[in-house]
Amino acid sequence: MSSRSPDRPPRSRGGDAVELAAFAGLIADETRAACLLALLDGRAWTAGELARHAGVAPSTTSEHLGKLVAGGLLAEERQGRHRYVRLANPRIAQLVEDLASH
Repeated sequence: MSSRSPDRPPRSRGGDAVELAAFAGLIADETRAACLLALLDGRAWTAGELARHAGVAPSTTSEHLGKLVAGGLLAEERQGRHRYVRLANPRIAQLVEDLASH
């Protein structure tokens, strides 16, 4: 039998709760969510393309993309002056699809 009080939440396992909260914070923004959904097509997009898609300024999109790259949800590649981003891996794509379907 557990000695935990029923009105106390269970302890998180390691940093699971912190990581989940950080992930949720990354996708909770409407502009970032729009970018993630657009990237489900599997191709790499520029910040300008995603800005037009999301209906926001390119500078705003660049800031959001930086957060998604830093959070590990997006991978970036540079070609000359252009920065392209794509979903970091198939697991992220599946997670975005699953969340979008709910």
